[in-house]
Amino acid sequence: MENSAKAEECEKLSLKEAKTSIDSETESSFSIDENTTSPGTRLSEKAPTCGLVGTPKKRKMAFEDDLVKESSSCGEDTPSKKRKLDAGIVPEEKGSGDDEGISRKRRMESDGFTKDESTGDGTQKKRKIELEDVPEKRKNLEEGHSSAVAAHYNELQEVGLEKRSQSRIFYLRNFNNWMKSVLIGEFLEKVRQKKKRDITVLDLGCGKGGDLLKWKKGRIDKLVCTDIADVSVKQCQQRYEDMKNRCRDNEYIFSAEFITADCSKELLIDKFRDPEMCFDICSCQFVCHYSFESYEQADIMLRNACERLSPGGYFIGTTPNSFELIRRLEASETESFGNEIYTVKFQKKGDYPLFGCKYDFNLEGVVDVPEFLVYFPLLNEMAKKYNMKLVYQKTFLEFYEEKIKNNENKMLLKRMQALEPYPASENSRLASEKADDYEHAAKYMKNSQVRLPLGTLSKSEWEATSIYLVFAFEKQQ
Repeated sequence: MENSAKAEECEKLSLKEAKTSIDSETESSFSIDENTTSPGTRLSEKAPTCGLVGTPKKRKMAFEDDLVKESSSCGEDTPSKKRKLDAGIVPEEKGSGDDEGISRKRRMESDGFTKDESTGDGTQKKRKIELEDVPEKRKNLEEGHSSAVAAHYNELQEVGLEKRSQSRIFYLRNFNNWMKSVLIGEFLEKVRQKKKRDITVLDLGCGKGGDLLKWKKGRIDKLVCTDIADVSVKQCQQRYEDMKNRCRDNEYIFSAEFITADCSKELLIDKFRDPEMCFDICSCQFVCHYSFESYEQADIMLRNACERLSPGGYFIGTTPNSFELIRRLEASETESFGNEIYTVKFQKKGDYPLFGCKYDFNLEGVVDVPEFLVYFPLLNEMAKKYNMKLVYQKTFLEFYEEKIKNNENKMLLKRMQALEPYPASENSRLASEKADDYEHAAKYMKNSQVRLPLGTLSKSEWEATSIYLVFAFEKQQ
C-alpha cells in the first residue's frame, strides 16, 4: 500500500505543470547554438575541425576540418582500409548510439537502439492504480508486456559489417554510439580520480554487448551485464568470450557475469553471485524509459540501478526527452510524427500521465516496440529516494557541442565514422536520396571556405537522434 500511496502522490504532479514546463523547456532544448549548423538554422561561426578516418568498405571516407552537425548515427568504430579525405564536420544535430569499436571482422550491434526495451502490448491507455487490487490481472498484463519486449529483441537478426555499413541509419547509429562512448569515458575518468583499482560496473540493459569494448578500453575490473532478452544476453556473453580469447597472454580483461532479468520487475541483488557487491557506475543506455509503465516498475528499475552504488558512484544513461516528444506531437496534425527513418505514435494528444503514457516507436530495422514517456523531473525526484543527486541532464545537441571541443573526442568521432561525408565521392552515394536532407550542408559549403568533404548527418537522421538526452546522477555519502 505504501507504493500505491506513493504512486498516487506522484500522479498528483499533474501534467498541467509538466506541459507548461514542456512548452518552455522544449523551446530552449531544440534551439541551436551559434557555433552549430543544423537544419533550419544558420551558421554564424565555423564549426570545430575534425578528421574522420578509415570507414568500412564502401563508406571509406575521412574527415579533417569543419564539422557539419545534422543528425547522427550509432554504431561501432571499426577501421578498415585506410583512405584519407579531408572533411569538415559541420555540427547540425545529433543522435543516439552506442558501441565504440569492435574487431574489424566483428562489429557489435549498437546498444543505442538494440537494447532491451519493455513494450506495452496489452497495456491500457491509462494504467490506473486500481490494478493494485487485481494482482492476477496485473500480472498477466505485465507478463505480456515483458514477453513482447524480450521477443522483439531476441528476434533481431545479427547482420555483418558489410550489410550494416549499407544501412540507411549507419551514420545515425555510429553517432549515437559516439555519444555513449564519450559519456561512459567521462564518468570512468571521474571514478578513476577517486579510486585506481577494482572498478565495478553494472550494465543495465546490456543488449547484445554493444558497450563491452568501451568497458575494456576503460580498464574496469568487473562487469555485470543484465537484459530482459535471454538471446541478447547469450550473444553478449559470447562476445565477451570472443574478446577474452583474442586477448594476448599478458593482456588484462575484466571479469564478467551475465543475468537475464526484467530489471523493472525483479531485484538483481537476488541474482548476483555476490549479493554484497557494490558498483562504481550503473550504465543504462536507451533502456530506462521501458520501466515507466507504472510507478512500481520505475521504482524497481531505480532500485536496481542505484541501491548497490558505492557513495560517489554514478548512474548514467540516455533516454528520450519527453519535452521534445510532446513538443513534436503537439506540432503535428495527427497523433504521430516522424519521417522515413523513425516514427512516434501516441494514443492521443493532451493526456500525458506520469506513468503508463505509452507511445509506439519505430526506428528503421532496429526498434519497433512501445515505450513509455519519462518526465525527467519525475525521474529526478524518484532517484532521491536512493540518495542520488543529479549531476546533469543535457540534450544530445548540448552534449555534443560541449564534448566536441575536446580533441580526443573529435578524433574518436572520426574513427567511429559518426558523420557522413558530404558531398559523396564519385564511387559512393549519400545515405539519403532526398535532396533537402543535405540542404544545411550545401548552405554551409556555399557560405564558408572549408575543405571537402564535410562531415554531417542527413536532416532525417538528425530528427531521429535529437529526441534523446543524456543524464548522470551521483550517489551521495
